[in-house]
This record gives sequence, structure tokens and C-alpha cells, in this order.
Amino acid sequence: MFEIFLTCFIAGIIQTSCLPNSHEHAHPSSHVGFGYNENDPLGPNHWPEKYAKCAGKYQSPIDIEENIVTRVALPPLMLNGFYAPLENPTITNNGHTVMVQVNSTDAVSISGGPLLNPSFKFAQFHFHWGANDSLGSEDMINNHSYPMELHMVFYNSDYSNTTDAQQYMDGLAVLAFFFEVTEKDNKFYKPIVQSLSRIVNPQSTVPLEESLKLVDLLPSNVDNYFTYMGSLTTPPCSEGVRWIDFKHPILLSHEQLAKFRTIHSDAGILSHNFRPIQPLSNRPIWYNSGSPTNLNLDSETQKSNSFKNQISRVFLVFSFVPFVLFYFNN
Repeated sequence: MFEIFLTCFIAGIIQTSCLPNSHEHAHPSSHVGFGYNENDPLGPNHWPEKYAKCAGKYQSPIDIEENIVTRVALPPLMLNGFYAPLENPTITNNGHTVMVQVNSTDAVSISGGPLLNPSFKFAQFHFHWGANDSLGSEDMINNHSYPMELHMVFYNSDYSNTTDAQQYMDGLAVLAFFFEVTEKDNKFYKPIVQSLSRIVNPQSTVPLEESLKLVDLLPSNVDNYFTYMGSLTTPPCSEGVRWIDFKHPILLSHEQLAKFRTIHSDAGILSHNFRPIQPLSNRPIWYNSGSPTNLNLDSETQKSNSFKNQISRVFLVFSFVPFVLFYFNN
């Protein structure tokens, strides 16, 4: 109860609401009325004309300047169920991105780290890329763009799904991973890359032909990450999204990256699908220098760690005090 009060208290300070917004009810992947070309009437500069939240003060993506981040020691970030094969995964070209979904997401969740709620359930993951290997990520680090970015989307288990959760300040969390180019193919991404030729046309969905584990898609180091409060990077641009951006990149070959640029939208080849950088608006950005990420939690381990998790959550509540004071003083 105290956590809910604190979340709403912080929400009031940063002028976001804990109450549902009746005008935001669609899953971001279901919107077809937007594009990415700057000169297009449906491009990012025109999103606010149809989706008011896209003109909000605390939008994503942002440029993360390491010289202004605050180093914090957060509780361990728990990645639960990442070693289990995904259940009947499908891959979709929804006209805006390539997205992977599963039949059941109950086994995969995240908790700890900067997350106040004890559990966020897995919803889907998707990609953002550029027209060449020099740009494509949405968030940047030190004004550096990466060729592609992976978003794993999770929703607060207090809510029924992402559509419901995106209406609340504490509804969504996104694990973001950057890619860098390497000479060799990444074998763990072959099931995804090989499926792209079957979903070239928008609104195409096919099953993944090979088994997939989320752990295999991660970079070699998941202990170091930046975190901040932002928004969805596609309409309706709902705010209240907890972003967790991992510092160390995933390696992918040029040939594998190029396959994503063969995907088509309703307007033609989807050569790029990243939103331009949004103003920081004095938001604090944290860099975790605390406990390492825990990637190997079975059910018994989770039970034995329940008391530690409660202590960690109390710690995290108090760690928000500087965050609150920041907004009072600005």
C-alpha cells in the first residue's frame, strides 16, 4: 500500500497520472496511422496531431550522457524464466516492426532493480533499426547511435495486459539492448533472422521454426544498465514506462542486420523505424553500480529469496527520496 502511495506521490510531482486515461486503450502495435519518414504526414513530427501524449514532457527515446547520470546501488534485477524455451513463439511484421510473441507469458517475468512492483510479466519483444549500420537505435549513449535496438516489453502483474497497464504510471517496463556489428553471425539470432523472409509483407505472422530462449538473446554482460522514466516510443506514446537500458551490446553480423531492412510497411520498404531523440526535461538517469543481475532463478530459489526481495524493495522505496527532492527543487 505504501508503494502505491509513493508511486502516485512521485507521479503527481512529475505531472503524470496514476489514474487511467480513457483515451489511451489500444496496444501500440495495433496502431497503423503513423510512420517514420520525416517528410511524411504520418511521420514522428506529426504524431502529436493524432496522439496527444506524443507531445508529453517525459517522452522516449533520449540521449543518455554518462557525465550527468547518477550512480546508484540498486537491488539485484531478477530475470525469471529466461532459461526456459519460449512456448510456441510466433514472429510478426505488423507494418512498424518485427515482433515476437508467445502463447503463454506467465513463466517469464522481471523484478527487483529499479522496479517497485514485485513482478512484471513478459509481453513481447521487438526491434528498431536504421537504414545502415551507423544508426538505428532509439535511445543513444553519449550521442552515439547503434545499428539496432531490442525492446523486451513487460507489464505490471497488477494489471491484466499491456493495453490495461499502459494507462498507468507504473504499468510498463522495457529492457532495452543495443546491437553492434561483428564479422560472424550470431547463432542465437538465426531463428529470427531466417524467418524474416517469410514476413516481408506487413501484417504477416509465422511460427518460429526453432526453439528460442530469452537468455540466448542477451549480451554477455547484463549487470550494468541505465534506467529512467519515459514513454512508449510509438503512438500512443504513453508515459510512465520504466526503461532499463543495458550498457553492453549484443553482437550481430552486418548480413543479419541487413535482413531487417528488407521488411516492408504499408508504404514500402521499412528501411528504418526509430523515433527521433526527445528532450530530457531534467529527468534523472540512474546507472546501476550495485548488485549483479540474477539470471538463474528457479521457483525454489525465488521462494528462498522472498525475504531478501522485501528488504530490497524497502531499500528501493527510500532510494526514491533523492528523486522526489530533485523534482521539488526543479
